[in-house]
Amino acid sequence: MQTEKLQKVLAQLGLGSRRHIEQWILQGRIRVNHSLAKLGDRVDIYAAIELDGRPVRRGSESTFRRRVLLYHKPAGVLCTRHDLEGRPLVFDQLPAIKAQRWILVGRLDLNTSGLLLVSNEGSLVHRLLHPSYEIEREYAVRVLGRVTEQMLTRLCNGVHLEDGWASFTTIHDRGGSGVNHWYHVILKEGRNHAVHRLWASVGVTVSRLIRIRFGSISLPQDLPRGRWRELTAEQISSLEKILYSDGRV
Repeated sequence: MQTEKLQKVLAQLGLGSRRHIEQWILQGRIRVNHSLAKLGDRVDIYAAIELDGRPVRRGSESTFRRRVLLYHKPAGVLCTRHDLEGRPLVFDQLPAIKAQRWILVGRLDLNTSGLLLVSNEGSLVHRLLHPSYEIEREYAVRVLGRVTEQMLTRLCNGVHLEDGWASFTTIHDRGGSGVNHWYHVILKEGRNHAVHRLWASVGVTVSRLIRIRFGSISLPQDLPRGRWRELTAEQISSLEKILYSDGRV
């Protein structure tokens, strides 16, 4: 009988990324056939799986439908499931999904707005975020401060941040003057606060930040802030082509 790795099965159900599920296994949160799961365990379609003492509803592989949403995040909304201060959360704005959960493809800071992808398949999310794929993230940035060509060259060549070297792949001047000067920048990594920190390294302050593209998916101009739209099969396929273009899985 065919078996699959436990973490892969649970990730495909949208319960979390494989990395997170491996941590749950080490923490003793998962049981298989009433015994504590171990890293490396494989399961068949008849295995009884429990997470935190509750049965995991698996259904059949044929009933699982991969879904990816594009959410237009407003500034002031948190990319977390709980907040003690009661601030608005991304997950409050997403549609209900039965016996599964939505997983964010990365996060946007509280005051950053724009494109945020969300999926019910943890393994897809894990691959989209893995740094080895170098998936492009494009941002519209409004900056405060005088910007010179030497600064732009330095930002593209790379600067040393506290967690290593970082750089923009490209920077395009989108015009404006004074406190309303905009640039479009492209990164190939999802490091925390990277756009802010890169500009700060040359003495420039970011006053507004909007993510306008992730990989092959751009933020639709007709999608209002706070609303979501489901990606088509063709759009999901375009994302996967990035992942599998060099034979990696």
